[in-house]
Amino acid sequence: MSHNSVEISNDFLAQLKQDLVRRRVGHGMARLEEHRHLLTSFDPEKKNSGLFAGYLAQWVDIGFQRVGLAKDITAHFSKLVRGRLPLHDYLHLRMAEGMVAMAEESTDEAIQHFDFVLSLDHETDDKELLAIANFWKGRCLRMKGEYDQALAFAVKGRTLASELGHPPMAAVMRVLESWLWFQKGDAKQAVDILKTAEAILSKTDDYLTLGNIHSSYGRIAGRQGRFQHAIENFTDAIAQYKKLDPSHRNIARALNNMAYVKRMIALQLRGKIDTDAARRRKAATRGRASDSERDRKLPYRNRFEQLRQEALADLGEAAAIYQQYANHHGLGSVHMNYGYLHLDNGDLEKADAEAQAAFRLGEERSDYILMARARLLHCMIENTRVDEGIGESTEPGSHARLAQDCAQEAIELAKHTQSRRLLANAYVWQGLTYCNRFFDDPESARRCYDQATALSKGDHADEGWDDLQTLKAKTLRGGSVSPTLRAWSQGSVGDKTFQQITEEFAELIIPKVWEREGRKVSRVATRLSISPKKVRRILSRVAKPKGRPK
Repeated sequence: MSHNSVEISNDFLAQLKQDLVRRRVGHGMARLEEHRHLLTSFDPEKKNSGLFAGYLAQWVDIGFQRVGLAKDITAHFSKLVRGRLPLHDYLHLRMAEGMVAMAEESTDEAIQHFDFVLSLDHETDDKELLAIANFWKGRCLRMKGEYDQALAFAVKGRTLASELGHPPMAAVMRVLESWLWFQKGDAKQAVDILKTAEAILSKTDDYLTLGNIHSSYGRIAGRQGRFQHAIENFTDAIAQYKKLDPSHRNIARALNNMAYVKRMIALQLRGKIDTDAARRRKAATRGRASDSERDRKLPYRNRFEQLRQEALADLGEAAAIYQQYANHHGLGSVHMNYGYLHLDNGDLEKADAEAQAAFRLGEERSDYILMARARLLHCMIENTRVDEGIGESTEPGSHARLAQDCAQEAIELAKHTQSRRLLANAYVWQGLTYCNRFFDDPESARRCYDQATALSKGDHADEGWDDLQTLKAKTLRGGSVSPTLRAWSQGSVGDKTFQQITEEFAELIIPKVWEREGRKVSRVATRLSISPKKVRRILSRVAKPKGRPK
């Protein structure tokens, strides 16, 4: 083809398509560079313009330049031009617009484009197009946390690609399948699928998908507590992504995940440091303190601080990349990890600011996963304030009630997704909130524990599993039981009448309910179905309640 021409030949498109399905990435990108004049002088009224937009979108999706290129090309198509496009071209144009929306995290808009294409499956014999439409819709559903539907579309896309005789194309789709099985709690199935895909794609130069495979290995290893393996996998993933683009968006994701893993190792070290310190204090009281033992523990402290600094550096680099792409979910995840690090360090104000920033980013994209995670972090922060008695307002328990509200909101947000793990963590933190020193409600905490346990499955060695075990221990210990209630449970009532026991029971229970209901008499009366007058009478009878009943 002459470089002075703006015609888009059938041969050129056929070659681009073959490079795509066979995952000859470098070859296809070089071919696009050779035809850059098609981009600089793009004419939507020329033959094959819609097909070219569709293929270009697929190439942008696997790393050819940035999404802005595909967005600019689709913007050339006016309503008048669209009306004259052949159906096949129009379907490819809608795919391109769907890819742009997907890249910009407008998942509902993207799904509308893909659904349109899939609704006309009987009107086209382009099975590759339909395979990609199913695959991309599956990716959007994964982003929304709708894992069951996402898996169904991923499998459908992969099946079509396999039937067409395109193993590399099918292998790319299997990586999405793997991640969805992992999210559903089947790590073994996930790893087996990844290995199958890796065996096929290792013969290609599809560095993006190879990076995604190593990144998935890292996420699975991290969830299983194999933190050093996770770091090695994320390092390998970054090396693959950099072969494609030194500032590829997925590098930020791997750095963010690596920062999280380094934080988990640091927390393990801190636990060891705290245990050793307690042992030394105990030895000191017996006159057995040893300077040499303290010296031996110094490397742990140095390594702890090194890991924290590395995690902060990884997050800084990730944030810089995500900002280039204006990626809300990625930036929100970075804010979350910053928040955890500040919380670990006792800097609650900074942790709070990061949680709020993450929530706002999630809210802008209706990202229920990010919003739920942000509310959980806020719940953790407020529980820490309760435990440490920090910043008590004029109304005692304000932090406890805010923690409770955050936990409940996290549960409601998590229910918009199919992430069992996220919902389980929300129930865990609702339970831990019930266990704090303000509520001291082990019965409610136990119900939360049961709900979280029913949702949790598979091997868990990360922080969420540790939190579940902490909740279990707290619910087993239970709260303090009144000696009077304990005696009554054994049938020891002395010479009291039933009416006297009832009155004494009310004096034990109503003040507790009054505290839990924000010291509002009307709320106690409604909750217990008794008159406000009786609530006030009992509160005035018990030993000087703090504050005047309202």
